[in-house]
Order: sequence, then structure tokens, then C-alpha cells
Amino acid sequence: MLQELLGALAAAGGVGVVYLAMAARVVKQYERGVLFRLGRVMDDVRPPGLTLIVPFVDRLQKVNMQIVTMPIPAQEGITRDNVTVRVDAVVYFRVVDAESALVKVEDYKFAVSQMAQTSLRSIIGKSDLDDLLSNREKLNQGLELMIDSPAVGWGVQVDRVEIKDVSLPDTMKRSMARQAEADRERRARIINADAEFQASKKLAEAAQQMADTPAALQLRLLQTVMAVSAEKNSTLVLPIPVELLHFLERGNQQQQLASNGDGELRSG
Repeated sequence: MLQELLGALAAAGGVGVVYLAMAARVVKQYERGVLFRLGRVMDDVRPPGLTLIVPFVDRLQKVNMQIVTMPIPAQEGITRDNVTVRVDAVVYFRVVDAESALVKVEDYKFAVSQMAQTSLRSIIGKSDLDDLLSNREKLNQGLELMIDSPAVGWGVQVDRVEIKDVSLPDTMKRSMARQAEADRERRARIINADAEFQASKKLAEAAQQMADTPAALQLRLLQTVMAVSAEKNSTLVLPIPVELLHFLERGNQQQQLASNGDGELRSG
């Protein structure tokens, strides 16, 4: 009798162990468990840890709550200023409502991927080429809003969207290179012209100062001679001041007048 009782207890214990093994489920820290009982979703989402279900009646489906990094395949489109470009991006999203992510959409990852591709093509058509190249932060915000609006009903939250690369045709790259080169040349010419203008103003002021003070021209001449002699050249070219030429010209005129006067006296 005792042996039969021990056997029954052992059998019951074995059945209990088997039942417990079939009913026990472990939900990881970054997961949530959605319980389906006879095909009907239960309201209590199972938290991380050990949880029990009814075997053959309940089905526990785990949902990853981590942030998912999903690359958006490169999309080719025509910008608002009629330029063909190829743009790829990346979207960061996570599940905030595990029940909605399983019940309201068949495959939330595939749905987010398709919505991201459609939104990216729409952004390309609404933007100019300059915006795609230099104003990406604004486009990222618009793209994030376009993806996040329908994703909220799927229990998914879009954290961030980033445009990674913008590919241009080779002809457009060459045109942009020529444009950049022409712009740099234009700026160089403007800077050179502005420098010439400022130098001419300073030279005019210096000339006016020398005209008011003739001794300044002599000092400048001496400075030039010293600067040239410091180079240790074999030949030194000394410029002649304009005042000296005027002095020699006046001397020649006085000699001519004197010679003319002597000739008239002799003839008289």
C-alpha cells in the first residue's frame, strides 16, 4: 500500500514537473510577452522575468522593445529643380506598445520599412538639390514626422531619421565643380580689385603728402637708396628727383635767355 502511494506521488510529481516545464516561460529584460488565450489577446502584457501560461491553451509571443536600426534602401527620384538624385537613409525606431505591434499590423518592421521608403521618395520630390546637400537637418525632421504619424497606430515610435548619402550624376558633379571654381575665381578677382583700390587710395594720400612736403620726397629717395644698397647689388641705379629736372630745365631756359640777350646787344 505504501509503495503504491509513493508511486502515485512520484507520478503526480512527474506530471507536475512536466506541466511546469510546459507552462513556464522566461521573458528577457528587453522583451514584453503578449498572451493569446484561444486566439484572443489578453490585457495583461507579461513583464520581464518568469511567467506561467496554460499549456495547449495559451500562446505567449515575445516582442523586442529595443531600438531597431533599419537602413532605408537608396531611392532614386527627381528633385523640385529637376535634378535626378539617389538618396539613402537610416531610421531608428522602437516598439512602445507590444500589443498593438502584434495585433494592429502584420509585420511592423516591414511596414516601417515601406513607409520610410515612400516618405523618402516624397521628400526628394518636394526638396531642392541645395536642401538635400546643405539643409539635411530640416529634411530629417520632416521625414521623421512623415514616418512617425502612421507608426503611432502600430505601437511603434520613430526616434530619429538620418539621410546618409546623396548620389549625383557625373554630369551634375562636373557642373557643380565648374560652378564652384567660377565662384572662387570671382571672389579672388573681387578681393584683388578691392586690394588695388585700397592701395591706390593709400598711394594717392602719400602723393598728396609728398606734394605738400617736398622734403618727404628726398627722404623717400634716401630710403630707397639704402634699401637697394642693402641687397649688395653690383649695379646701383639712382633715380633722379623730378624737382631736379625742373631745376635743370629752369637753368637751361635762363641760359637761353641770356644768350639771346647777348646776341641782340651785339647786333645793336
